[in-house]
Amino acid sequence: MSGRGRVALCAFAATVMAAGALLPLVSPATWLVQAAVMVAVLSGVGALARRVPLARALTVALQAVAALVMLTVTFGGDRALFGFLPAPGVFEEFGALLTSGGEDVGQYAIPAPATDGIRLMLIGGVLLIGLAVDALAVTFRSAAPAGLPLLALYSVAAGLSGGEQSWLWFPLAGAGYLLLLLAESRDRLSQWGRVFGGAPRAPGRVSAGLGTGGGAAIAPVRTGRRIGVLALGIALAVPAVLPDLQGGLLVGTGGGSGPGVGRGAGINEVTPLVSLKDDLNQAEDREALRYRTNAEDTSGLYLRIMALDRFDGTTWRYTPRGFEDVPERLPDAPGLRPDVSTTEISTMISAAGWYRQTYLPMPYPATEVKIAGRWRFDPAGRMVGGRDRGVSTRGASYQVNSLVVNPTREQLASAPRAPAALLREYTRVPAVLPAVVKSTALRITAGAANDYERAVKLQDWFAVDGGFTYDTQVESGTGVAAITRFLEDKEGFCVHFSFTMAAMARTLGIPARVAVGFAPGTPLPDGSVSVGLHDAHAWPELYFEGVGWTRFEPTPSRGSAPEYTLPEAPAGSPSDPLQPEASASAAPSAAPSASESCPAQERRLGACGAAAADGAAPPSDSGFSLTSWLLGALIVSVVALLLMVPLLPMFLRIRARARRLGSGGRTTADAVARTLGAWREIIDTAWDLGVPPDDSLTPRKVAVRIVERGRLAGEAAEAVHRVAGSVEQVLYASRPQPGTGLTDDIERAREGLRASAGRWTRLRALLLPRSSIRVVWTVSERWTAYLSRWEVQRLQFARRLPVLRRRPSHEQG
Repeated sequence: MSGRGRVALCAFAATVMAAGALLPLVSPATWLVQAAVMVAVLSGVGALARRVPLARALTVALQAVAALVMLTVTFGGDRALFGFLPAPGVFEEFGALLTSGGEDVGQYAIPAPATDGIRLMLIGGVLLIGLAVDALAVTFRSAAPAGLPLLALYSVAAGLSGGEQSWLWFPLAGAGYLLLLLAESRDRLSQWGRVFGGAPRAPGRVSAGLGTGGGAAIAPVRTGRRIGVLALGIALAVPAVLPDLQGGLLVGTGGGSGPGVGRGAGINEVTPLVSLKDDLNQAEDREALRYRTNAEDTSGLYLRIMALDRFDGTTWRYTPRGFEDVPERLPDAPGLRPDVSTTEISTMISAAGWYRQTYLPMPYPATEVKIAGRWRFDPAGRMVGGRDRGVSTRGASYQVNSLVVNPTREQLASAPRAPAALLREYTRVPAVLPAVVKSTALRITAGAANDYERAVKLQDWFAVDGGFTYDTQVESGTGVAAITRFLEDKEGFCVHFSFTMAAMARTLGIPARVAVGFAPGTPLPDGSVSVGLHDAHAWPELYFEGVGWTRFEPTPSRGSAPEYTLPEAPAGSPSDPLQPEASASAAPSAAPSASESCPAQERRLGACGAAAADGAAPPSDSGFSLTSWLLGALIVSVVALLLMVPLLPMFLRIRARARRLGSGGRTTADAVARTLGAWREIIDTAWDLGVPPDDSLTPRKVAVRIVERGRLAGEAAEAVHRVAGSVEQVLYASRPQPGTGLTDDIERAREGLRASAGRWTRLRALLLPRSSIRVVWTVSERWTAYLSRWEVQRLQFARRLPVLRRRPSHEQG
């Protein structure tokens, strides 16, 4: 097999191996077989075109046509001419399939079914990557840049899969790229033949030819290794710097809002309110959690994720206050007195495999949390968050003991004033808060005798009396402008109701914050409760000394109003419209397999019989939505390009060195070209390391200048003089005798120049080599030559034009 054929085969293998990272996203995996066959055909078409040979651009164009024909036969054969030629109807079919594929991407969870639309997106994408890799690595003989499309393919797949088992595919994709680099290096080295085979080397060093003496690797091999290490480093770095592509807080935190990076840092601030709208408007109410509890009634069992305590006029935010290891028994809830009635319950919670959250959803206030992994506890917010990067709720099962607090109306009404520090912090409002917020709050609560009555009046005004409408399509802004708009239009969803009521309560001097989490969920026949994305919710918490942070429910048609906020109804009277009917109680039934002797509370927890081991069955949804597919590909491409721009001079320099050392052919003219290329490489290496070139000097004097200014001695100096002598031979001798062992002489000179240069000089020579300016010069010269040729042709045509006009019409043409 020829060297280029070997590179083409490795390019095919690298594409298929990188595409393997997409396998976890779609099931079944038969689409990859189709894609592999098409990429193989694409490689074969390129090999035939290069053998003709055709121009490089024509080769790529022919491969693109072949890819289009294959996609036409596979996805649009019914509307194609003769079953394989693309026609307008084929492109309409492609558009319809891509549209349906986009809808499927937003609807299904991983692993998504291989619908025609998704298959077209996958196979078409792999074909596009295969075409780019084959064109760069084989047609244009530049294997290193071919790593960029492979990197984009792997990074998108790894990002969408959320890192689950992506490490299994990384060695495969990386091995494919290194295999491609090795094949190209071997192809370049083979073009040197045995020209340098006789050059002696010191013992223990590799021979000048292609032998393997056990010494240091020759320059192109080292270059290949460095390119490989750099590309693999970028592949590891890109996913780390990309923004998270999840659907918000309730589908996984994003934007680096999770815990510290393994150094014990506190958990960072998040702004989840804006994300609630996306979760509530999902077409599919995907199950995020399932729990089983021994609570008598689950209608008030909200699963709280975090409390947002700081309002800066733009949004409500969470303030990190320091974390500690999760104690066996959590400290008492702040502000809760022993004389307030409480009931301790136990809840077993299982998270779906796709649901990634760095804070545990759990009832408030929790007293005990039992979960495996490195989790930390925030005493102020009574939240439990992941300690290390990668620790999340995904697929986790945990047990939470918590208190059901049952304060009386009298206890809330007679609550003393909150501590000064707490009052000062949790009643703070921004100076830009419109005056209408406080004036409206004062008007609504007029006649209330205490803070409790004011809070109930606020809740009832939003939920019942104020004429508000629940609408998730309303713009979800969280700043003062959104509050003003909400009070005017009286349309919004839980975000608007919760943060507006909390802001109003603060203007009245009542400590308030906004809690984010899930409403109680839907009871299932087996006694467990299912919590989906549509249960995502926000509600205000107001502080009453002696009772602590107390939940209120201002959002109409969502959740349930707490019993302590409802008017006392006479016996036998209809219940309040905000209070769920007894028949609609969300209390789960006893597990059917429980024994008669099992206590009632343990039966409700599923702790009897066969159910004891697992508690609530985990949700069956193990993937997450693919709605960010196209956005992820775009972001990866942009980030990859941004990462590559600063490295462009380095890659240009590496490319120039590889071209000079790998110039093909075995004729005398080719050997002369190699000798001149080797000399140019030594001059540019010296230039990069601080010895500028002087084209007015002879090769011998240039060698003396490089040796003196580069402080070379021994083998390095001899190597420079030897290459200079070879250049004089090919330039001035009547019978040119090209030198041998040029590759090794270049490496000796390079090592000597690097050894005599400082650290910063070597770093600059690597990242910003001065000699890369030659590329700009070359482009400028070619552009000038092109303009000159164009001017000559224009003048010639202008001189011929009068003659053509005078010729009879039948003679023209």
